[in-house]
Amino acid sequence: VQGMKPVASGCEWINGQWRNEDALALMAAANTDLDYADVNPYALPLATAPQIASRQAGITVELPTMQKAFMQLGASADFVLVEGVGGWCAPLGAQGMQADLVRALELPVVLVVGLRLGCLNHALLSVRAIEADGCTLAGWIGNRIDADMLRAEDNIDTLKSRIDAPLLGILEHGTAPTPAFDPDCLLRRLAHAHPNGNN
Repeated sequence: VQGMKPVASGCEWINGQWRNEDALALMAAANTDLDYADVNPYALPLATAPQIASRQAGITVELPTMQKAFMQLGASADFVLVEGVGGWCAPLGAQGMQADLVRALELPVVLVVGLRLGCLNHALLSVRAIEADGCTLAGWIGNRIDADMLRAEDNIDTLKSRIDAPLLGILEHGTAPTPAFDPDCLLRRLAHAHPNGNN
C-alpha cells in the first residue's frame, strides 16, 4: 500500500527541496521505496489553500503530472491511497478541482469527517458535492478531533442515518487506530468499489 498526496501546501525546505510533513508520513508508513516527487508532485511552500499557494509559488498544477505520478506509484503497489487537500471543494490550482483528479484517476472517495460542532452540515454538504460531481463515495471515517464534543455519538448516529455509504471506522482522539477502526475493511471496500486495485 502506498499513500499519495498530489498537492500539498505548507512545506519545509529540507536538503534543498520543499517537503511536506503529511507526504513524508505517507512515505514512512508505506512498504514501498519510491521517489518523493511521485508521492507529492506539487509541494507548495505557503500553508494556505492550494490555489493561492500555487499562484504564490508561480506553479501551475496540472492533471497529467499527477496522473503520471499515480501510475508510477501504482506500478509498485497493490493499492494507492490518494489524500486530498483543503476539502472537497478547494481548488487544486487555477483550473482543476479535487473532483477532476478523482475522475481522471477513476477513484472512489473516502470522506473523513472531523467530529466537532458543525460536522453534520460539513459532512452532508460534502457528500452532496461528491455525488453531484459524479464521483463514488465508498464510505466515510469519523475522526474525533474534539475530545470534548457534546453528544458525539448522536452526531455519528445522525451521519450514519443520512449518508448512504458505510461508516468505515472511528479514529479516537489522540490515540493510534484501535480495533474499532479496521484498515483491512477499508481496503476491501475500496477494492470492491474500484476493482483494478489502485485506490
